[in-house]
Amino acid sequence: MSLDPIQLAIIFACLAGGGILKGATGAGAPVLAVPAIAMIVDVKFAVIVMLMPNLLTNLWQGWNLRRHLLPAPFVIRLAGAGAAGVFVGTLMLAFLSPDLLSLMVAGAVIIYILLRRARPSWQIAYPLASRLSVPAGLAAGVLQGAAGLSAPVSISFLSAMRLERHIFMATISMLFVAMTALQIVTLVYLGIFSVEGALISLMAMVPILAFMPVGAALGRRLSREAFDRAILVLLGVLAAKIVYDALAG
Repeated sequence: MSLDPIQLAIIFACLAGGGILKGATGAGAPVLAVPAIAMIVDVKFAVIVMLMPNLLTNLWQGWNLRRHLLPAPFVIRLAGAGAAGVFVGTLMLAFLSPDLLSLMVAGAVIIYILLRRARPSWQIAYPLASRLSVPAGLAAGVLQGAAGLSAPVSISFLSAMRLERHIFMATISMLFVAMTALQIVTLVYLGIFSVEGALISLMAMVPILAFMPVGAALGRRLSREAFDRAILVLLGVLAAKIVYDALAG
């Protein structure tokens, strides 16, 4: 695949933005990176680019915060269902048309925006969340596999539990590790994830890791509300552009 310098610069900026978001919140690098890269190239390329950053950064984060995990039965149900869902979603990625996949990415972004704006104080008590862990994990996995973007379900679900920051980061990291690990295996089997793709994906870690400390610093200086508003406005612009390109094509 041949990309011109401007496209490469934009992709670098998208990955850097994803690193800033992950550094500030502990999750969400694909929320910025996937729709932006999909807008420039396509959804399959965006998913491939984010595979190794998703796996390795969340392995590192989850291991460092493993003492803060929610009870094991909850994590196993959530992550196991996520892995099952990602298998279904990855088959959709392999066989659906690029325009339909782009619209799925845009739809996932729009749902995420609406959930964050419409119900900012929504809360799920732990007993109910425990019962919802399997359907939530399945839905997150399908979105992750098909669109590379589980945030409308994964982040919204765990955020609604009002978890302490380290508990949230540890738990969502384990979910992402389970989903991404099976996603890689399935994509290799389907012939979509090659050695070249793995090298590109590993290179994508450079801007993400480089800008995560910037996000951590911004997270300490900016209010959560101001940071959220800026991210949601940017996501809205990206979603609108993706929809326009998909329908125009």
